[in-house]
Amino acid sequence: MVLKPSEVAPLTAGILAEIVAAAGVPDGVFNVVHGTGPISGQAIAAHPDIDMVSFTGSVRAGRQVSAVASEPVKRVALELGGKSANVLLEDADLTKAVKVGLANCFINGGQTCTAWSRMLVPAGRHDEAVELAVAAAAKYTPGDPTDDSTRIGPMANAAQRERVLGYLRGGVDEGATVASGGPAADPGMQRGYYVSPTVFAGVRPDMTVAQQEIFGPALAIMPYSDEDEAVEIANSTVYGLAGAVFSADQDRAVAFARRMRTGQVDVNGGAFNPLAPFGGYKQSGNGRELGRYGLEEFCEVKSLQL
Repeated sequence: MVLKPSEVAPLTAGILAEIVAAAGVPDGVFNVVHGTGPISGQAIAAHPDIDMVSFTGSVRAGRQVSAVASEPVKRVALELGGKSANVLLEDADLTKAVKVGLANCFINGGQTCTAWSRMLVPAGRHDEAVELAVAAAAKYTPGDPTDDSTRIGPMANAAQRERVLGYLRGGVDEGATVASGGPAADPGMQRGYYVSPTVFAGVRPDMTVAQQEIFGPALAIMPYSDEDEAVEIANSTVYGLAGAVFSADQDRAVAFARRMRTGQVDVNGGAFNPLAPFGGYKQSGNGRELGRYGLEEFCEVKSLQL
């Protein structure tokens, strides 16, 4: 196995290598190669002695990996972007659903592929949901990530901060209402690539902030008229990685979850299961990670005819 970590956050790969060595895995079984995607990543995807590539990253980079790996005709599994919908049905506990939904959206500063960055709420409860989200967002004051009390840290680098701010400015230009934060808000930090946690209200499905993965602390609250429209909005992006649905009736929530074209749906805040297969539909990728399905991605089936 050869692991190439992101050049933006490479240090944990070295710690993992130390753990593997301490566990007694023979030398050469687990290997770490550092470098940038266009150089070392491309070399891995193209290498004739590598049988399979599992890639996590952007859609753009995933397309490149697939193209390079197609030359030697090797297997590829892709875990790419997401624009996950958190659907609050009419009978949902709004206070709980908004709190849990916002926390999921803001985890890791919003730099999470499974972040529920779209919150779909019944039109008649839109303003109530916005009020709850703004109150919850006020508790996410940017701070030093080494401080245990910090709930939201910086973006990974300067380029990512500018990318996120560009999306926030675009949301304002397209008519979304800034209910909290926004591109002009001061995060209050003198060092680090910080962005103010942002809540957009009255977001339309065709807006860029409702379609593109921002990868930052930005929540788009979107009203819907009925469940059919909620399904349509939830499935309206090119992504299909994760999602959520909240309802007082679990059977109703499960029925709705089955209509969502996404690889994973949390029902009423269900906990992440590391044994369950994880992966996406559409441009969120192909193949699965975790559990038995994740192991099978790396296996070939052989038949012996006797």
